[in-house]
Amino acid sequence: MNALLAVATVLSMLLCLLLIPLGLPGLWLIAVLTLGLTLAGEVTWGVALAVAGVTALAELAEFLVLKRFGAAFGGSRRAFWGAVLGGMAGLFVGVPIPIVGSIVTAFVGSFLGAGAVTLLETRSLRRSARVGWGILLARTAAVGLKVAVAVGVIAVVGLSVL
Repeated sequence: MNALLAVATVLSMLLCLLLIPLGLPGLWLIAVLTLGLTLAGEVTWGVALAVAGVTALAELAEFLVLKRFGAAFGGSRRAFWGAVLGGMAGLFVGVPIPIVGSIVTAFVGSFLGAGAVTLLETRSLRRSARVGWGILLARTAAVGLKVAVAVGVIAVVGLSVL
């Protein structure tokens, strides 16, 4: 592979890495780039399948982490979906700080979404704050997990193309 193309591929994957904290499918885009490299004959099918499998497992792990933390902190199934919708709304609201503002408001939106649903369900501000905090911790852990997986995938694919 041309060295310039290899560097461009890794830089594209690093840009995809920045999407993960925003709640966007950065890891899936990395997997798609890997598939493209595989179809171009630059990466083996074994690497592509491993990347696809690890990506799917990371998504499953994110879901399980959110469910576990939410349940451990007293959240309901509706609170989980409130967190998801709140995070998406927060992502689009943002604050006037480029990139970082959207990340912050996405996390705050998850907290507020889970907390608001729990407040409607229980009428307890204390319990809704506890559930919101649990979801905030879960989202942080899930993003950390997915970023770590993405860094590993980028390293493996980067070494494969060089």
